[in-house]
Amino acid sequence: MTKFSPEGDPMPLVLSHSQRERLAYLELKAFFIGELRRGDLEARFSIKPAAATRDLNAYRERAPHNLAYDRYVKAYVPTSHFCPVFPFSAERVLSWLLYGFGDGQGPTVSRTIPCEGAGELVQPDFGQLGEITRAIHTGRALQIHYLSLSSGAAKRVIVPVALADNGLRWHVRAYDRQRKRFSDFVLTRITKVRPLDEAAEAHERIEADEQWNRRIDLRLVPHPGLKHPEAVIADYGMRDGSLTLNVSAALAGYALQRWAVDCSSAHKLDCARHHLRLADPAVLAGVESAVMAPGFGS
Repeated sequence: MTKFSPEGDPMPLVLSHSQRERLAYLELKAFFIGELRRGDLEARFSIKPAAATRDLNAYRERAPHNLAYDRYVKAYVPTSHFCPVFPFSAERVLSWLLYGFGDGQGPTVSRTIPCEGAGELVQPDFGQLGEITRAIHTGRALQIHYLSLSSGAAKRVIVPVALADNGLRWHVRAYDRQRKRFSDFVLTRITKVRPLDEAAEAHERIEADEQWNRRIDLRLVPHPGLKHPEAVIADYGMRDGSLTLNVSAALAGYALQRWAVDCSSAHKLDCARHHLRLADPAVLAGVESAVMAPGFGS
């Protein structure tokens, strides 16, 4: 059986950005759905038949053995020699399968195969998000109204430097001028945003955020309490029984929480809920986000 590898060789042909997008779509749909028609390109990108034909010819020039025309279904189908020419991340492929190959553009986009996810419980306000991302780009400060779980509603002046996804909700990483430190602010807890005509100081920029810039290796192994650890090894595609993640120290605790990794020194958490354990909890020394790591310090 043909195996799709997300690590194909980059397309060496001289292509425009828009044509690369069309050819990437062509390749994904042909492989994962099993058939591709010229009309698929026409409908997805609103291009004329001649342009769709040029795209098909350009792809077949680079990968002459990937597709074959099936006269029975009147479509191009992947061959047994299929080898991808575009590098795709697993996240992007799964996102396309979940939300549709159209990347959410236009009312006609729909899932080609049944695929469902747990869904997003929270949605940020795009108006406020735009203010934040523009401030990140220009290096300016913002005044925000923030709802904190510990201190309630309050005004803050922050200098946003990055966005981060912890798997459950989005945060903005920012320098908090009141606390004089970098912190994480949940996007949906920001109720008001007002741009300030104040540039970030050197100590407020992302280059000064030690936790964000520090990289650490988290070596994950199956929890010793599991009766059949080989199932977990297969789940995560482990090699030699372990998996190593290289993450920012600012996000390490969130990652360990998201994957329910037992970070206790004696790996004492319930293996029914924690299939993974952190091989060396000492690696979290000095990591501020470690407070989020299950069992760490207990």
